[in-house]
Amino acid sequence: MRKPDLDELDHQLIDILAQDARVSNRKIASELGVNEGTVRGRIKRLQQERLIAFTALTGLKLEKATNLAFIAVQADVAHVRQIARDIAHIPLVKAVMITLGPFNIMATCLYDDLDDLHRLASGQILSMPGVNHVETSLAVKTVKFTNRVVRITEAATGLA
Repeated sequence: MRKPDLDELDHQLIDILAQDARVSNRKIASELGVNEGTVRGRIKRLQQERLIAFTALTGLKLEKATNLAFIAVQADVAHVRQIARDIAHIPLVKAVMITLGPFNIMATCLYDDLDDLHRLASGQILSMPGVNHVETSLAVKTVKFTNRVVRITEAATGLA
């Protein structure tokens, strides 16, 4: 995957949109000293190249469960992609990544109480064919979290 060719104006534009994606093209153009058509064209190009996307982000307060946990999964290599897809369909699971290292799948989930988490990790994930080991870590304090950088995917594609 080649690195995108972005100039300083692109970076400035992205920084402004990262602060407030609802800001008008006119205001951005004024701030950057360019015309509105330039801003509109660059935003369109960045979206077409799937470098930026606009979406509504929700806070944990809107979720039914607000405790965060990470589930590391050691699965048979031949079945990793299918197991990751199966885990992704579990409602409590909010993100699934295929990883390198001692665990080849990492899932993040939100849960209400430890019984829910235990049922998820041991009852659902560990019982999947091809899953050999599961380790769960609970988030007890968030030191830093940024949602500025995310993987932009098509809604219908599922796992990349």
